[in-house]
Amino acid sequence: MNNNNSGQFLIGSIVTVLILFGLILVVLDNALELGKNATAPASMDEEAVAERIKPVAEVNIGEPPAVQAAPAEEDTNTGGAGEQIVTQVCAACHGAGLMNSPKIGNAADWAPRIEKGIDTLHKHAIEGFNMMPAKGGRSDLSDEAIMEAVDYMVAQSQ
Repeated sequence: MNNNNSGQFLIGSIVTVLILFGLILVVLDNALELGKNATAPASMDEEAVAERIKPVAEVNIGEPPAVQAAPAEEDTNTGGAGEQIVTQVCAACHGAGLMNSPKIGNAADWAPRIEKGIDTLHKHAIEGFNMMPAKGGRSDLSDEAIMEAVDYMVAQSQ
């Protein structure tokens, strides 16, 4: 072999090894930089996993929960169960007068209905009338609870 060629081969091999070594250093340096910016994995203990996968909401299919009647001593001052039912159920429509329902506290809206008598108002609230569903759509409420709510709305509108 020619002595001249073997020297060039040696120098070429050394340069090639140095270039490869430099490329490997650049790749490793970039990999280390990426590792510094990586987010730490989340904890895998049972409580942490349960917290991450818990539902964000619950769907209740079926009857809504019953409204608890207030004790009798509260009825004398605040309206008690009647007021609570009006607030939770009736005010959805009667608060804004939706579908031509009489607004709570508006004597002009309630006057023609009150003229028909409280028994008629109770019957319409329990059985439904025009656009109003029976018991305001809450079949879980007792007739007495509905009558208390009607009495409360009438009292607010006189």
